[in-house]
Amino acid sequence: MPKAFLALLLLSTSSATSVDPDAALARLQKGNARVISGKAAHPHQSKTDRAALANAQKPFAIIVSCSDSRVPPELVFDQGLGDLFVIRVAGEVVDAPALGSIEYAIAHLGSRLIVVLGHERCGAVKATIDGGAASPNVQSLISAIQPAVDAVAGMKGDKLDLAVRANVARVVRQIRATTTDNTVKVSGMYYDLDTGKVESVP
Repeated sequence: MPKAFLALLLLSTSSATSVDPDAALARLQKGNARVISGKAAHPHQSKTDRAALANAQKPFAIIVSCSDSRVPPELVFDQGLGDLFVIRVAGEVVDAPALGSIEYAIAHLGSRLIVVLGHERCGAVKATIDGGAASPNVQSLISAIQPAVDAVAGMKGDKLDLAVRANVARVVRQIRATTTDNTVKVSGMYYDLDTGKVESVP
């Protein structure tokens, strides 16, 4: 293991604490409620907060979300510096490096809640539904999302919305299958672009 990475692990582990996953989920929900009501607090963004976090971090939740510019987790949940360990990629798909990042946050930063955050009108899911030619890199995203699109084929309702929710549920299952720590909770959520509200995905 590279010395620099080992040093980072030791530094992070030395100050890691755990927040109960249900308490962490409630904290996210309260933050989203503030955003919806127009009373966002924008916490932990001061110069003092930045200085306090310079040598260690203790994020209370891990957020796996889409890269869409309209869905920044810190703004969706009204959180600040050091609050969230965020992994973002189009369609919130996870690969080995993403799963490794999650495992790192669990083992060394004390995070006990993982939220998979999908959103209304996801472009990556729509591209998968639409099909057509794609570069090899984009195709890797489409291939990862395709099982969710296939799962809702023939269902009544908005195909894109159904596929977005199915994709969140698929990623939740994928993470649960690779997470051996039974103190960790994995939850799926869906962000409504029109209302700003986040709701659970079964």
